[in-house]
Amino acid sequence: MNLKGKTAIVTGGGTGIGRAVSLELARQGAVVAVNYSRSEHDARGTVAEIEALGGRAIAVRADVGADDDVRAMIVTVEEALGGIDLLVNNAGNTQYIPLADLESATDEVWQGILSVNLLGAFHCVRAVAPSMRARGGGAICNVSSVAGFTGDGSSLPYAVSKAALNGLTRSLAKALAPTIRVNAVAPGIVRTRWVAGKEEHVDRLSKAALLQRTASPEDVAQMVCHLLGQEAITGEIVRVDGGLLS
Repeated sequence: MNLKGKTAIVTGGGTGIGRAVSLELARQGAVVAVNYSRSEHDARGTVAEIEALGGRAIAVRADVGADDDVRAMIVTVEEALGGIDLLVNNAGNTQYIPLADLESATDEVWQGILSVNLLGAFHCVRAVAPSMRARGGGAICNVSSVAGFTGDGSSLPYAVSKAALNGLTRSLAKALAPTIRVNAVAPGIVRTRWVAGKEEHVDRLSKAALLQRTASPEDVAQMVCHLLGQEAITGEIVRVDGGLLS
């Protein structure tokens, strides 16, 4: 699939990996709806960057954990940009809790993380699928994490949410075939605002990876766009971690 002229939604598209994906999609000629929940300033900044590149983009607010918000977002994007061809489920949530601290993994923490990382992705896919089918097909890429493979990470609920997102990716690939492809990328630690103050830990992991580096947001964005465009791949979770788990 050539991404030029396609319409894409990127959830959490104003910062970090989401911003890099939004910009890469625009460079490849896609029209981009940059979703945000709280980071309106960042989302509008990403839109401005896309427009400076000569591309077309809008910022659209929705809490992906709220199904009504998501359905309203799809209507807004369809009215503004036409039908939707591509979806990148990048919005994420976490809290830093030691894995062994089970008492701190409260129901509230679980619900806050799962509502965005897992249910948020499902809400977006369910809402956008009719639009994609009406246009003859589409492609979806979920942004997971190596934590979904290792069980490690910023917290136990986070790792479990990403393992569940991997499972959701495979199930949706079956449910939506053959017209809609569904894949995921699973980055290792990426140098975004989430790792601010943890640079020493990031440096140790970088040295442990085969390539002795962590992935950048741009590395992840390039793989996301590759999977969106590659018409012979669905149901795959591709690690982008510098060989950390190899």
